[in-house]
Amino acid sequence: MLPVRQLLRLRPGVAVSCATGQRIHKLASVQKVTSLPPKKLRSLLYPFGELEAYLDRSVDRTQFQLFDPSLEDMIEAEKLFHSSPSHKIDYYISAERMEHAPDLKQPEVCFIGRSNVGKSSLIKALFSLTPEVEVRVSKTPGHTKKMNFFRVGKAFTIVDMPGYGHKAPRDFVDMVEPYLYTRKNLVRTFLLVDGSVGLQKADLIALEMCEETGCPYVMVVTKIDKCGSGTLLTNLLNLQDVVKTEMTSCFPQPFLISSLQFGGIYLLRCFIAHVTGSIRLKETSQS
Repeated sequence: MLPVRQLLRLRPGVAVSCATGQRIHKLASVQKVTSLPPKKLRSLLYPFGELEAYLDRSVDRTQFQLFDPSLEDMIEAEKLFHSSPSHKIDYYISAERMEHAPDLKQPEVCFIGRSNVGKSSLIKALFSLTPEVEVRVSKTPGHTKKMNFFRVGKAFTIVDMPGYGHKAPRDFVDMVEPYLYTRKNLVRTFLLVDGSVGLQKADLIALEMCEETGCPYVMVVTKIDKCGSGTLLTNLLNLQDVVKTEMTSCFPQPFLISSLQFGGIYLLRCFIAHVTGSIRLKETSQS
């Protein structure tokens, strides 16, 4: 693995504002956070490390570190989240039914989760290097009523799905299930769970739905900054127990995310770039 200073020479510096004059968050880029103290840097790049010290020695840590890319890999993946004339990132279209969904050929990933779990905030953080991309975030649960498609150049598409549970659209099932069952270019579903409250009944139903589709999916634990380490670890281990004993299509490693503090965002960007075939990792990892 190359030293941090050498890696930063691999690509030009990132401006603090974009072409439209909108400012880029100071933590949006891996390059920016490498100037932080080592402990803070690692907690942002690999959030699980903050919890590892609280784990009993008998707990197998392998399942939490299957995808462990290098800093170089994260920097390479980050390039895909910079918009340019030859690699345009934009909101493309919204759809209420599969027949309205765009016929796109590039690999696709989608994000689903309970209303108010932080889906739109997470997608906004992923696109924070291109702030002109409008991702509407609301404090009102159930704000997302349609499937929103965001194109990342010709590399892949990210789809923000309506939330389930409280305040879900009445036609949520008619909208989401056909997409999950029939979307041929869907390569990974990201199922979000609130880390401060853990798995809820609606999440368990969503897990069963993901299992039935047969499409590989991943658990994303959001709002890790909203609770203490003890609560987060308890909820995380409960989730892992369900995944390990009852699920077969779920990637064993959950991704821990703080959209507010950008913890885990760089790792998730890298995983998305990896599973869509957009980059080739320098380090060995499972997917």
